[in-house]
Amino acid sequence: MITTDQVKIAAAEYLGGKWDTPVTVCDVEKIFGGASRETYKLTLEVDGETRGVILRRDPPSSLIDTERHLEYGAYDRIYPTDIPVPEPLFLENSTDFLEQPFSIMAAIENPMSDVALLPEEQKQKIGKQKYNLLGCLAAKDPLALKFDEIMIVPDVASTATEQLAYWQGVINDDEIHPQPIAQAAIRWLSANLPPPAEKISIVHGDYRTGNFLFNDQAQITAILDWEMCHLGDPLEDLAWSLDPLWSGEDLELAGRLIPHGQAIQIWCEASGLSCNEQALKWWRIFVSVKAVAIWISSSENFEKGEGKDSILAMAGWVMTDRQNRILLDYFSPEVMS
Repeated sequence: MITTDQVKIAAAEYLGGKWDTPVTVCDVEKIFGGASRETYKLTLEVDGETRGVILRRDPPSSLIDTERHLEYGAYDRIYPTDIPVPEPLFLENSTDFLEQPFSIMAAIENPMSDVALLPEEQKQKIGKQKYNLLGCLAAKDPLALKFDEIMIVPDVASTATEQLAYWQGVINDDEIHPQPIAQAAIRWLSANLPPPAEKISIVHGDYRTGNFLFNDQAQITAILDWEMCHLGDPLEDLAWSLDPLWSGEDLELAGRLIPHGQAIQIWCEASGLSCNEQALKWWRIFVSVKAVAIWISSSENFEKGEGKDSILAMAGWVMTDRQNRILLDYFSPEVMS
């Protein structure tokens, strides 16, 4: 386990070399809650000025296996666009400095991420921005942004089968005990494939409330956590954002912000795409299977002792149970009729 003092010393040496000027790390704060990278906020003094950066370090084990160069590459390509993300600064694949590879990005000033205590008016304002930004992301041409340099470009007809095969593989490889609900859902998904994607889009992969920052004016300032970014059907991102897991106690609200119908309408207008009801239904069931795969993968890491973070055990126990209940609800007679 690396200490904050080690982070402070290594970051000062590393950034001083990159910027060719002395760097003092005045403060290091570990940010808890992330499950795929260790995250630290560093307050720096550089050339007489104070600035903040975020350092994300690969842990020995994580909730999801992700490739840092894909995540960093997504930030690097999205940053010049109208989708707000932190400015990417450095990607370091060497283990010489912090025992694991890491990336460094500019910090967002005065960040807020918890919408729970916001007044209703601000929740609606953020919700409209959230789905407008997701629609704008879906509308972009990934080839024009050179995503093909870092990611496989799937055929429009294969996005569903490829994603289903990948996450089914994760379940088969990582399950500690049988997953009958997820396996039943996989059989249904295999037998009821959706139509081809309307276009190949940049898929964030974990677009939900909690993975963006906003300021005290209820303006979204940064979309975070691009670890699972890939190219595919834009309906996947929409479906993930609508999953009941992110709605809290009010299942009528997408991500605890605005009604589902309003969210979908905003997304359609911003993306210029349609939203086939049956296709969205398929992707909504799929993302619950994907979520189960993520949660049981965390269980396996914790069970084997590869990861000791309590969030791995919590996700594997509590979240798997909740996601299985969501899947059962999808297959109730009223929903399937």
